[in-house]
Amino acid sequence: MAQEHVESMLKVEEIFEPSKDVIERAWVKDYEKVYKHAKENPETFWGEIAKELEWFEPWKKVLKWEHPWASWFVGARCNITYNCLDRHVKSWRRNKAAVIWVGENGAERIITYDELLRNVNRCANMLFDIGVRKGDRVTIYLPRIPEQIVAMLACARLGAVHSLVYSGFSAAALQSRIHDAEAKVVITADCGYQRAKCIPLKHIVDEAVKYCPSVEKVVVVRRQEPKIKLEPKDIDWHEGMAKASQKFEAVEMDAEDPLFTLYTSGTTGKPKGVMHVHGGYMVGTYITTKWVFDLKDEDIMFCTADPGWVTGHSYIVYGPLLNGATILFAEGAPDYPDPGRWWGLIEKYGVNILYTTPTAIRLLMKYGDDWPQKYDLSSLKILGSVGEPINPEAWLWYRKVTGNKLPIMDTWWQTETGMILVTPLPCMKLKPGSAARPFPGIEPAIVDREGKPLPANEGGFMTIKKPWPAMMKTIYKDPERYSQYWKTIGNVYLAGDMARQDKDGYFFFMGRADDVIKVSGYRLGTAEIESAIVSHYAVAESACIGKPDALKGEIIKAFVILKQGYKPSDFLLDEIKKQVRKELGPIAIPSEVEFTEWLPKTRSGKIMRRVLKAKELGVEPGDVSTLEE
Repeated sequence: MAQEHVESMLKVEEIFEPSKDVIERAWVKDYEKVYKHAKENPETFWGEIAKELEWFEPWKKVLKWEHPWASWFVGARCNITYNCLDRHVKSWRRNKAAVIWVGENGAERIITYDELLRNVNRCANMLFDIGVRKGDRVTIYLPRIPEQIVAMLACARLGAVHSLVYSGFSAAALQSRIHDAEAKVVITADCGYQRAKCIPLKHIVDEAVKYCPSVEKVVVVRRQEPKIKLEPKDIDWHEGMAKASQKFEAVEMDAEDPLFTLYTSGTTGKPKGVMHVHGGYMVGTYITTKWVFDLKDEDIMFCTADPGWVTGHSYIVYGPLLNGATILFAEGAPDYPDPGRWWGLIEKYGVNILYTTPTAIRLLMKYGDDWPQKYDLSSLKILGSVGEPINPEAWLWYRKVTGNKLPIMDTWWQTETGMILVTPLPCMKLKPGSAARPFPGIEPAIVDREGKPLPANEGGFMTIKKPWPAMMKTIYKDPERYSQYWKTIGNVYLAGDMARQDKDGYFFFMGRADDVIKVSGYRLGTAEIESAIVSHYAVAESACIGKPDALKGEIIKAFVILKQGYKPSDFLLDEIKKQVRKELGPIAIPSEVEFTEWLPKTRSGKIMRRVLKAKELGVEPGDVSTLEE
C-alpha cells in the first residue's frame, strides 16, 4: 500500500522559483536591496512608508526607543479609520466594493466604501449618544457579519478602544474579558450560525454581564424572526442606526492613543490584554498587506479568519481597508454544507488572494483533490498561511490543488507583533514549510537561553532585536507583564517560539518553546515531528507531546487522526514510525502512538498540546478559555 504513494512523499529540500509574471507583478522586486535599506536606515524606511498614508499632523520623530518602551511617529495626529475610509471615499474608490459578505445560508451583501463610511458614522453616533467617549472600552461579541466590521471601525472613529471577543467563547470567558477591560458597552447579536446551528449569543452575554458592573448598555443585532425580547439596558442595533446621523468626523488621535485591546491566553495565568495603538499599527498592517500579498486595486482578498483574532483585525479589516481593497467575508465553516464551500466562493467571486490556516488546509486535504478540482480557481494569484507552522506535505498539497504555480506566503507573527514579521515576498524563492526571510525592517535572531546567537540549522529561541511599528504598546493594566517580553533574554523581544535558520537565512518554526521535546539530550520541535507524521499518506493530522522518562528525560507520544477511508492498525502504526525514521531519524520516532478522532484546538485552529499533555499526566491544563468546544 505504501509503495503507491512514494511519489507523494515530501521533499523539503525542493526550492520553488518565482515565475516571471509573479516577479513583474510584485511591489517588491529586489528583496535584498529593500531589506538592506531598511536595516541601515530603519527610521527613514518606516517614515517613507508612513508618508503613503494621510495624517492630520506629521510626526516630530519616527521612533522614540527607551527599552522596553517604544513610541512610534511621536507627536503625529491621525485616525486609522480616516485612512481606511475617508481617503478612499474622496477618490474613485467611493463606489468600489469594500466588503462582500456571504452568510452560511448563501445570503449576500455588497457594501461599497461610501456605504461603509456612512454605516460606520451612524454606528459612531449611536455609541456617542449612549455615552461612549474617547478612551472608553467597548466589547464586541458578534458573529462574522458586516456589523462586526462596522462596530470595530465606529469605535476607532470616535476614539473608543474596541475589545473583540470571539463569538465561540463561553459566558465565563466573555465575562473575564469584559471585566478586565471595564467595558462600558457590549455589542452582540441574538445568534450566530455555524453548521446550521444557532448559537445563542445574547443569552451568553446576559449571563456574562451579570458580574460586570461597568456595562451600562448592550447593543443587539437582532437577526431572527420573531425578534427576541430586549432587556431594559438593551438597544436594538437597527433602530439605533436608523435614528443616527450618517455624518461623524473622525476624532483626531495621537499616534500613540490606544486603538484596541485583544485578549490572548498563555500557558498559565489569566488572558492578557494586548494593546495596540493607532499610528504604528496602521503603518505596519498597511505595508505588510500591500507587499506580502501583492495587493492591487483590482484584487479581492479572502482571509478566512474571524475578526475576533488578530489575523482578522490585521488582514480582514484594517490592512485591506487601508489599501482600498475588496474583502470577501464569509460566515460558516470551510466544509459546510460540503467541503467545496471555500473553493466555490473563490470561483464565484473571482478571489485573488486566499489567506488561511494550516489546520484548515489539512481539513480540506483530508477530503481529497476531487473537491477543489470541481471549481475554477484560476483567479487565485497569491496563497497565504498563518497561525502555526505549515507542514511541507500540506504546503505542497495547497499549491498543487490551486494550479501548482502559486506563491505561498507562509507568515509568522503574533497577536503581540500586530503585523507579519517573517514571510516570503512574492519575488522570493520558496521552501516548503519555511516562513522564509524577515520582512524589511525586522531583525530576528535565533539564540540560546543566555542570548548567544546559534549557528545555522540549530534550533533555539526566536527573538527580534529592534522595535517595529505595529508592536503592542503594552499589556492592559499589566506593564510588568509586557516588559518581560524584552527582559527575559538580554534586551531583545522574546517571541516564545522555537525556530532554526538554515544556511540561506530561511526560518523554520518548530512550535512554542514549551512545545519542544528533549529526548536523550536532543531538542526536537513538535512541529517537525508532526510534519514527518503527516507526510504519511494515511495521516490527516497529528499532535505530539513529551512525556517524562527516567532514562531519556522525555519520550515522544503522538496523537494521530487518519484520513477518511483508513482505520487504525498495527500495520499503519509501524508505517508511521518508519516514515518518521525516514524523515527525521530514529531519535524522533514516537515511543507511543494513539489514534484519535479529535485534537484539542483553539478557536483560531492552533493545537493545544499542553491540554493533551495535562490529560496524559493527570494535571490541570491551565487556561482553556480559548479551547474549541
